[in-house]
Amino acid sequence: MLFVLTINQRDSREVGDMVPDLIKALRHLPAVVPFQRSVGDEAQGVVANAKTAVDVALIALRHRRWHVGIGVGELHVPIPEDILEAEGYGLVYARRAVNRARKTGERIPLAVSGPDADVAAEAEAVLRLLGQIVATRTDAEWNVLDLLTPGVRGQQKLIGEELGITTQAVSKAVVRSHWAEEWACRPAAARLLDLVYGPVALPPASLAYER
Repeated sequence: MLFVLTINQRDSREVGDMVPDLIKALRHLPAVVPFQRSVGDEAQGVVANAKTAVDVALIALRHRRWHVGIGVGELHVPIPEDILEAEGYGLVYARRAVNRARKTGERIPLAVSGPDADVAAEAEAVLRLLGQIVATRTDAEWNVLDLLTPGVRGQQKLIGEELGITTQAVSKAVVRSHWAEEWACRPAAARLLDLVYGPVALPPASLAYER
């Protein structure tokens, strides 16, 4: 089981091509197929675990510039390094997901598609809630959050010193941004993504090949 992410820019005519910036922001994450431009203002990549898929989705949603489609499925082996040479139902599901994300008009344009449609809808709902938290943060809050490491105690005083603000101001930024709630919910989103593949080994016969 793999997670294929197709990420399409929302407003390239207004702000220009941001695909290189997105690829740069994602390059530190482990990937089976590295994120790369697939066509036009779109990037695609393939990751091996749901936690990384959640990371990718939230990085994209943070900047409010992207439609995000997550497809849960397999690719034909051997898997190439060039996404344009890859084939398989994971790509089909990702294409369906990003197309739906573009058409729904939701404030958080993210969709999930895979063999178990009901679980995909549940994963999508949780990820949209997380996306809402991430996408509505202020620059001041991100200045603090970008310096935080989940699960590490005693950081706030050091971050305050680095930013030239009080520890209380750091604490307020963390609370306002729902940072703790986000990180508490990430494992639930990842677990739901894992379940999207379902018990079946093959996708439905009715699934038409799309790219």
